[in-house]
Amino acid sequence: MTPSDASAGASAGRWSSLDRPPLNAAALKRALVTGDGLWTSLEVVARTGSTNTDLATRAAELPEGAVLVAEEQSAGRGRLDRSWVAPARSGLFFSVLFKPGDAVPQEQWGWLTLLAGVATATGLSRAAGVDTALKWPNDLLVSVEGEERKTGGILAERVADGVVVGIGLNVSLTEDELPVPAAGSLALAKASVTDRDPLLRAVLRSLEEWYGNWRAAGGDPAASGLQETYAAGCATLGRHVRAELPGGRTLTGTAEAVDTDGRLVIRTAEGKHEAVGAGDVVHLRSVH
Repeated sequence: MTPSDASAGASAGRWSSLDRPPLNAAALKRALVTGDGLWTSLEVVARTGSTNTDLATRAAELPEGAVLVAEEQSAGRGRLDRSWVAPARSGLFFSVLFKPGDAVPQEQWGWLTLLAGVATATGLSRAAGVDTALKWPNDLLVSVEGEERKTGGILAERVADGVVVGIGLNVSLTEDELPVPAAGSLALAKASVTDRDPLLRAVLRSLEEWYGNWRAAGGDPAASGLQETYAAGCATLGRHVRAELPGGRTLTGTAEAVDTDGRLVIRTAEGKHEAVGAGDVVHLRSVH
C-alpha cells in the first residue's frame, strides 16, 4: 500500500462511523515521539495486511522504537498462523520494533512477548480502569459478565537485529461483531474509556517503561520485576490446563509457575514437572 492509498482511505472513511473516529496521528506523534524517549517514529495507515509483516520488512533500515499502527488489518496474524480480523477502527492494531543489542543476551529476548503482555495490561488498567489478565504466553483476557474472554493477543517475531512485537486489541467490538463467541472487547468489559488515542498512548508509555527497566537489568526477568509481575497477573497459573505441544503431543496438569526462561511449568498428575516453551494452552475446568 502506498502513502496515497493510506491517505485516501483515511479521508474516505473519516466520518463513516461517528462512534469510531480515526486516530489522531499528529497528536500521537507529538505525545510519544519526543526525541529523548524510546519511540523514534510513529506511522498510522488506514489499512494494511499485517503491521508485523510491514515493520519486519523494513526493520533493518529503521532505528529501535519505530511504531506502525493500522486502522484496519486485512491479514492480521496471531500465533500458529491464526488470523486476526476486526472492523476498521474497532481496535488497536500496531507493531513496535525493539533492538536490545548487546544490552540483553539473545536468549532472554523471548521475554519480550511476556513483557508486552504485562505492559499492555498495566497501561489498560491505568487508562481504562479495566482488569486485564494474561493467558500464557500471549493472550489478554477480560471479564464479560463473569466470563473470561480473549480481547487481545501478542505476536513477537525475530528480525535480523531485533524483535518486532505486534499487539492486537479489541476495543469497541459489539457482541454481534465478535469473530467467535469466546472473544471479548474493552467495551463489553465495561471499560471506562474506549477512546483509542489515550489507550494507545497509555500502552506505548507502559511498554517504554517496562522495556527500559528490563533492558537496564540486562534482560534479567527477576531483577527487573517482570517475572513477578507477570506471574501475579497470569490467569493460567494455578489452573488445570492442557498444553498442545509442537509435534502433536499434549500435556495435561496444573500450571504452577513461569520460570526464568519464560516457560510455563506444568505439574502432571504423576507429580512430574515439565517446562513448556512453546505450545497452545487451554484452560480446563477445575477437576475438583
